[in-house]
Amino acid sequence: MKRAFVFPGQGSQVVGMGKALADAFPQARAVFDEVDEALSQKLSAVMWEGPAEDLTLTANTQPALMAVSLAAMRVLEAEAGLDLKRHATFVAGHSLGEYSALAAAGSLSIGDTARLLRIRGNAMQGAVPVGEGAMAALLGLEYDAALEVAIAAREGEVCDAANDNGGAQVVVSGNKAAVERAIRIAQERGAKRAIMLAVSAPFHCALMQPAADAMRAALAGVTVNVPVVPLVSNVTAGPVTDPDAIRDGLVRQVTGTVRWRESVAFMAAQGVESFYEVGSGKVLTGLAKRIAPGAAASVIGTPDDVAAFAASLQG
Repeated sequence: MKRAFVFPGQGSQVVGMGKALADAFPQARAVFDEVDEALSQKLSAVMWEGPAEDLTLTANTQPALMAVSLAAMRVLEAEAGLDLKRHATFVAGHSLGEYSALAAAGSLSIGDTARLLRIRGNAMQGAVPVGEGAMAALLGLEYDAALEVAIAAREGEVCDAANDNGGAQVVVSGNKAAVERAIRIAQERGAKRAIMLAVSAPFHCALMQPAADAMRAALAGVTVNVPVVPLVSNVTAGPVTDPDAIRDGLVRQVTGTVRWRESVAFMAAQGVESFYEVGSGKVLTGLAKRIAPGAAASVIGTPDDVAAFAASLQG
């Protein structure tokens, strides 16, 4: 069976995530300890005790979601005998989840990944003054139509297609006034819904260029190994294994569109029959079911999920 392991992005965080794994498995606890040490911060305490507003700070959310995903992966390896090289065809991650995917596939160390995501979170938050940027979800418009909306809304400002999530769900990002125009235009052009998102910065648009520059510098000083299975890249929606190409993709995705619909469709076209979302939440599982209805999709984020996966691997 061809499997893909996919890793969630921002928005999947919730206070308490990963606690059951840490309580049940020393391998999970070790990952949280490693991330805490890498960041010189008790991030695990923020994850498990809150407050929610601290967890939702971008600089905390990004390494925290990675920590949960990698904790689940280490437990899968120890308890279920998971070996990505044998049991997976691809890995992929939504935005910050791409870093989790690379760490899972041995391309980045967990400590380096945590530090990179802290830098990324701070740089993305600091790239645009609070209140000047915005993001909105356009529902009921296919990607090409949503891109036309974004272009029409620009009027000299930035409005880009940030996420092509599939199922006629496209997120636009840019200057606040331009995004507000995009909402109006989308509604005029038949969108089912067009709603502003509660985000702290306009991710994945040209306004993020300072953050992309910061990531280029940060990634230059980090060892990137060839992943044990190919990563399906956010920016190309195709497989990548070359370390320099991986670095380039991680820089480009800060300002580029997350091509998730095409990424999942590519994996399905290559014969992937099962998608496993590893970590917190089930956003990507829902998207996979819409994009690739012929494939199975499930979540691995709790001890019960690990047991179910182990049974499927043995069966």
